[in-house]
Amino acid sequence: MPSRTNRRPTDTLAPHAELIDGEADALQDPALLRRLLRAKDRMDAASHEAWPVKRLADVSGVSEAHFARSFKRAFGIPPHRYLLTRRIEQAVTLLRDTGLGITDIAFATGWESLGTFGRVFRDITGRNPGAMRAEAQANAGPVDRVPACVLKAAQRPDLTIAVLEKRRRTAGDTVQPSTREES
Repeated sequence: MPSRTNRRPTDTLAPHAELIDGEADALQDPALLRRLLRAKDRMDAASHEAWPVKRLADVSGVSEAHFARSFKRAFGIPPHRYLLTRRIEQAVTLLRDTGLGITDIAFATGWESLGTFGRVFRDITGRNPGAMRAEAQANAGPVDRVPACVLKAAQRPDLTIAVLEKRRRTAGDTVQPSTREES
């Protein structure tokens, strides 16, 4: 074993590097990926339902912390943001293709508050639901030949950053973070 004075800086990082490699190997585990996909499929099938991490972890058969870490690593976004994406996609489809009222759409897609639905919808899409509906009806063209999966992918909202972070950026950092450290 080299002495402390002869160690290279990378020698002290080796345990951390092994941890990262171990986590990367865990994502290659087909059983874990199947479990994560099972939870993702359940969210897709019932995006209007409440899906706390505990419930998703139970579906996957892993701990809450392990599920949250693995889901984000596998799909690129945390489970909550994935669920928000699905709910907004569903709401956009209902706004475009049905005559349902905005309140009915909000409740049908899993929102408990019309105000929260409107705020999050505007934060994610850049337009309020009424404006989105008017724009979709004005631009209605022959989309009956386009597969639904292609339409959804083209209209998928970008949720690579948190909604609160988007608000903070647009407000010029005038919105204070919701968490604070206390001693």
